[in-house]
Amino acid sequence: MVAEAVVPVTGWGTTLRRTGGQVLATLARSVAIFVPVFFVGTFVTFALRGLSGLSPARIQLGEDATPQAIAQIESQWGLDRPFLAQYWSWFTGVLHGDLGTSWSNGADVATMIGLGLGVSVSVAVLALVLGVSLGFVLGTVAALRRTTWVDRVITGFVTVVSVMPAFVVGIVLVEVFAVGLGWLPSAGYAPAADGIGPWLAHIILPALALSFDIVADVARQLRTGLVSAYRENYVLGAVVRGLSPRRIFFRHVLRNGVGPALATLGVRFPILIGQSVVAEWIFGLQGFGRFANDSAQAGDVPAVQGVLVVSVVLVVAFNLVVNVVLGRVAPAARRGV
Repeated sequence: MVAEAVVPVTGWGTTLRRTGGQVLATLARSVAIFVPVFFVGTFVTFALRGLSGLSPARIQLGEDATPQAIAQIESQWGLDRPFLAQYWSWFTGVLHGDLGTSWSNGADVATMIGLGLGVSVSVAVLALVLGVSLGFVLGTVAALRRTTWVDRVITGFVTVVSVMPAFVVGIVLVEVFAVGLGWLPSAGYAPAADGIGPWLAHIILPALALSFDIVADVARQLRTGLVSAYRENYVLGAVVRGLSPRRIFFRHVLRNGVGPALATLGVRFPILIGQSVVAEWIFGLQGFGRFANDSAQAGDVPAVQGVLVVSVVLVVAFNLVVNVVLGRVAPAARRGV
């Protein structure tokens, strides 16, 4: 009886160690790629100030500022130092969460970005959840009913959805659900602290507007991956061994066919961040994208640099999560295929 009690524990321990080793290996490979990407991204971001030719003196004093006044202001901001010295000071600050000070109003850039980031992340995460969920259902049904009328209807729907711009979808959603039916607010934002109901009511429409592209990409990639997996020899072998269709799908087909759909999320996320400014304008949200647009128009270089750094971090972190999930779920990804 003692031996029987020990065997399962040892099996579970071995499985956990193997799983942990796979996750750590995936993390190590991803970090080895993303750290240089982050370093290069921050360097290029900081170099934008020199390439732009903008100066805080021009913003604060106007175009008629004298050279002496410009030199004094730039000296106060440390812009008279060598480029690499400026970059290193800024980069070390970024590593400690200091994104600098706004040229326009002297406010802390990290604080201003934080105010809008919660809005944009809420919309983006909900858009991802909606897009992945609906895309997964449509892609799976299309693959299971391939070459039938169900497959053709889903393919046609996905094609139509993929060519609809987010701003057009947003306007239609406002007209139907906010103006026509009066079910949801047409603009504004309510933080989650005010209640889940009001929070969801204010972000569901912009999230839906941004989710259409994700639905189309996930559904197409998942259908292609699943259909390809069904043609593999190991599926035929599972059928010959008498495994049930449900077990074949979940144990063999889904794990090997979901890879392309997961991989496409890493590409869609940066696009989703870029599209957020459109949804924020339509739905009156003071989010991350709108702050980036306002900062760029005002020539506020530190704010724009902060936006770019946060965007790089978001994209890198999201791709890191995708790689870990992909390495854990898809066997081919663990083999480096």
